[in-house]
Amino acid sequence: MLQAVYSLRYYLEKRGFYVSSRLADRLGMRAKSVRLFFIYVSFATLGVGFALYLTMAFLLKLKDLVNTKRTSVFDL
Repeated sequence: MLQAVYSLRYYLEKRGFYVSSRLADRLGMRAKSVRLFFIYVSFATLGVGFALYLTMAFLLKLKDLVNTKRTSVFDL
C-alpha cells in the first residue's frame, strides 16, 4: 500500500508538473513563475468564492427578515 502511494507521488512529480514546464517553455518564462501563478490564482478564487458565499448568506437572511409570514386579516 505504501509503495503504491510512493509510486503515485513519483509519477505525479515526474509528469504532473510537466504541464507547467511546457506552458513556461511556450511563454518563455520560468516554470517556477508559472507554478506560483497557479498557486496565487487558486488562493484568489478561493477567497472570491468565500466572499460570495458570505454575501449570499447575508442577502438570504435579509430576505427572510423582510418576508416574514404575516397574519391574515381574517385571523383577528
